[in-house]
Amino acid sequence: MRVELKGKAGEIMSHIPFGYTIQNGRAVINEEEAVKIKKLFEVYLSGLSLSEAAQKVGIKRYHTSVARMLADKRYVGDKFYPPIISRDIFEKAQLERRKRAEAFGRIYEHKGDEKKCLNFKFQFSIPDKQYNDPFKQAEYAYSLIKSEVILDDNQECYGNSCP
Repeated sequence: MRVELKGKAGEIMSHIPFGYTIQNGRAVINEEEAVKIKKLFEVYLSGLSLSEAAQKVGIKRYHTSVARMLADKRYVGDKFYPPIISRDIFEKAQLERRKRAEAFGRIYEHKGDEKKCLNFKFQFSIPDKQYNDPFKQAEYAYSLIKSEVILDDNQECYGNSCP
């Protein structure tokens, strides 16, 4: 059973991870779904792809949703969610995901802390038109901003700050 919460203007929000339900304001394990979560981690670690693992355990999700499920730390428990899987199984799944991503060349490693800094020069003309529509006025005001990037190949910054 999925619990759906009403949000603003009648929107339905469902932020409860697969494997849990909310009862009396607390997250509790949905035993039927929890079995599928445990099996999902198990069959993924046995070598099946994300989609194959989900299909085998009866979880109807796209592979990106399955990837998010495998990366969801709430399954090992936190202050609100009780644990469904062990931390050891979760860590093994993370290592396997990383290993597979590296094998397919899907890991981007940032090379160094160097950052190029771009200097900008802004000019703003004084508005001479007034519109009743605030969106039109804002569009007009933004159109008066003239910017220019000042390129200086010798200027580099390191860490998180640029001069």
